[in-house]
Amino acid sequence: MELSTPVEQLSRVGPAYQKKLKRLGIKNVRDLLYHFPHRYEDFSNIVPISRLQLNEAACIQGAITEIKNIRTWKKRMFLTQGIIQDKSGILKIIWFNQPYLTKTLKVGDSICLAGKLIKKEKDFYFSNPIYEKLSADLTHTGRIVPMYPETAGLSSRWLRFIIKPILTNLKNSITDPLPPEFLKKFSLIPLSQALWQVHFPDSKGLAKKAEDRFSFEELFFISLFVQKERQKIKAQKAIALPIQLELIKDFVKRLPWPLTNAQKKTGWQILKDLEKPRPMNRLLEGDVGSGKTVVATMAALNTVKTGYQTAFMAPTEILAKQHFKTVFELLKDFNVSIGLVTGKDNRLFSKDLKEIVISTRKKLLEKIKSGELDILIGTHALIQKEIKFDNLALVILDEQHRFGVQQRAHLCQQKKFIPHLLSMTATPIPRTLTLTIFGDLDLSIINELPQGRKKIFTQIVGPEKRTMAYQFIKEQVKLGYQIFVICPRIEASARLTSWAEVKAVKEEYQKLSEVVFPDLKIAMLHGKMKSSEKEAVMNNFKRGEINILVSTSVVEVGVDIPNATVMMIEDAERFGLAQLHQFRGRVGRSKHQSYCLLFTDSPVSKTSQRLKAVVSSEDGFKLAEKDLAIRGPGSLDGIRQWGIPDLTMASLTDVLLVEKTQEAAKEMIKSDPSFKKHPSLKEGLKNFGERIHLE
Repeated sequence: MELSTPVEQLSRVGPAYQKKLKRLGIKNVRDLLYHFPHRYEDFSNIVPISRLQLNEAACIQGAITEIKNIRTWKKRMFLTQGIIQDKSGILKIIWFNQPYLTKTLKVGDSICLAGKLIKKEKDFYFSNPIYEKLSADLTHTGRIVPMYPETAGLSSRWLRFIIKPILTNLKNSITDPLPPEFLKKFSLIPLSQALWQVHFPDSKGLAKKAEDRFSFEELFFISLFVQKERQKIKAQKAIALPIQLELIKDFVKRLPWPLTNAQKKTGWQILKDLEKPRPMNRLLEGDVGSGKTVVATMAALNTVKTGYQTAFMAPTEILAKQHFKTVFELLKDFNVSIGLVTGKDNRLFSKDLKEIVISTRKKLLEKIKSGELDILIGTHALIQKEIKFDNLALVILDEQHRFGVQQRAHLCQQKKFIPHLLSMTATPIPRTLTLTIFGDLDLSIINELPQGRKKIFTQIVGPEKRTMAYQFIKEQVKLGYQIFVICPRIEASARLTSWAEVKAVKEEYQKLSEVVFPDLKIAMLHGKMKSSEKEAVMNNFKRGEINILVSTSVVEVGVDIPNATVMMIEDAERFGLAQLHQFRGRVGRSKHQSYCLLFTDSPVSKTSQRLKAVVSSEDGFKLAEKDLAIRGPGSLDGIRQWGIPDLTMASLTDVLLVEKTQEAAKEMIKSDPSFKKHPSLKEGLKNFGERIHLE
């Protein structure tokens, strides 16, 4: 067995469990061993039965003197009742719906139980305890017990049962990627010991030492990876694109609104980068509605008028079509050809025709290859083998931060040059995270909204104010405005989540259209609809034919609807701050006063810190910092794509540790740039590179 051994080859892991493991992203032994506990239960203190305290978790040991199953017809369930005895006394045990226990546990068996002492009427008993037969090496009781992130049908008990023998098997054969001098210098325990102590710690202190080791390792590999990527990019050549100053001035003058100072500053940073003969690698951060697309279009125009092509990639069809429309509106007077490529849709704005036409894929491909098409906008369809650019010089990515040198080279016909890269994100990422994870990208921030935007009025709506809020929404519709309704994120298994969210949307749609607003025009939008259906709904909404649009949280309703004034979010506490802030940014995009209503089933006085933070601040960067403090980095959108465990994500708030690992990575690259002296480190970095998500 090795760390790379697929789960299919593990004994006691059949096809059903293989599917469940893959739902958690576990494909091989390494994934399984790096599926760390999210908390521990301390059952290491064995208490005599006579000293048990009511409603307190405790662990007891003794012998079974009686065990039997009882069927309760009223509640239609099995009760397994037993008696356990130690030197200090006897105690009743009850398990619910586990009739198989009478075959597993027999009278006379010495067992260890972890649970709570419950009193019902005059009856005292141990309720549904974790059980284990006594042995020299306990796994589920009598020790500090790991509790793991789970999925339907995959319990922490089963994970402990599988992981323990694997650790025993691999005990002496795991190669530590960190050099011995690193372990000594930074007081880290070796990998084999860390794996054992993170899963089955002998003490809380050793569990912490294991966590420290993995936090350091992961941050160190992030730093190494980022710095190696930076080196690769510096070694590449790009096409230098001189600034067409008069053209840019003309573009700015023709805009229907003045640029903000932040837009001017970030636009200039990008144009200066494009002048250099090495590839630009820049991340443009800005809130929803801050005007990132205008800045990106300015860079695309400069590229095109220097004689080269631009590719503009968006994560969804809806957003790709929105970008196509926006770029067309901004550049229609500049004699530029623009194409749109998604899964099934191909459109073209030709210099000659002066209008948007539906095009065949073949015709578009020919125009891209010949260089006749200046800007191509699309989804991942852009990086298909059949699409070949003639002279691509700039790649713009919306919400797709990781895009390496190889991916860029794939877009180019010529291999001598690598296109410049501009990434955009509407998720404000705290500085610590940005420097660590996106440290290979230069950073530009648009931290102000266009002039004339009114502050969005945000309010928490508890159950006592729901009727009043519905009345307010009705009044907004009467005034001619439109409403977004976002349905709750469903915390279910990965397999069930998307369908559960669709169900939530359908139920909300039914409630609003049949009970709350039977006289209004309501439509729904979710990820299981065909793209043509989604587009038709969005077009109807944009034309004002729909009063209220009910949507899942996962559908990108990125289409600009200036007439929408209310963002209503059901079960708002289920969302992170960054996401709530993004939802709010979809209204308030015109001169009309807009509102964000955070619906919750909790009384307003008891609402979570998150909802109160959204009400008190409209600054996306401050909210992101608060989100980091309240929930930890794992909840920030877009970060999980890196595949970094929650344990390590939490360490990203530790600025000193981040700086320490960055310095260690710099020293390593300086002293041994090709890792000839450290082959295990080279292998570890290779595995890390394969594990993280590169678009």
